[in-house]
Amino acid sequence: MDSIITLTDPTSPAAEAYRALRINLEFASVDEPLRTLLVTSSGPGEGKSTALANLAVAMSDGDQTVILVDADLRRPSQHELFDLSNERGLSDMFRSESDLDEPPLQPISGSHLQVLTSGPLPPIPSQLLAAQKMEEIMARLAEQANVVLFDAPPVVAVTDASLLASKVDGVLLVVRAGNTRRDHVRAAKDRLEKVNARLVGAVLLNAPFDTSLGRYYSSQ
Repeated sequence: MDSIITLTDPTSPAAEAYRALRINLEFASVDEPLRTLLVTSSGPGEGKSTALANLAVAMSDGDQTVILVDADLRRPSQHELFDLSNERGLSDMFRSESDLDEPPLQPISGSHLQVLTSGPLPPIPSQLLAAQKMEEIMARLAEQANVVLFDAPPVVAVTDASLLASKVDGVLLVVRAGNTRRDHVRAAKDRLEKVNARLVGAVLLNAPFDTSLGRYYSSQ
């Protein structure tokens, strides 16, 4: 869990930034509540899964219950980030009524967060995500939490994120400073708009930290 800074070092500037992101999302959705939120990136290696894991912990502070779903059925990583078993997960809910009725959620100690890992990887992920069953799964999960967060594959690389984007209340795009290409970001935005997704904003990772703020944070 070393990369989940909101758990390992909750008083750090980085953890505070994720709490600020949580607040920004709350204010951005006053008129249209975000009960389901998908997080994606334009391409691989931009840190969207780590960013989402930290946001999930930040959102589960207080009395709000949160479910984090690893819907990246190609290269899942939430089980690795949280050090969880991935023997059962999202993919099992497509073929087992018992798992649909009682999702194989795994609680994160010290928080109101539960994680639904990917489970065994299917041969063609897009077929599962496009199925009517996926909408039923999403509805069942939404009944069990205040917020359900979905980790999706990069939107430009494969169709999976676009398939899910039209089914959720909002989409958050992760961009990595010094790594993400501008044309890829534009392509990602275009793809999301084509499926009428509600793009609520973007998160910039790897941005330089203003060292003038260091004394304030270190005094907390």
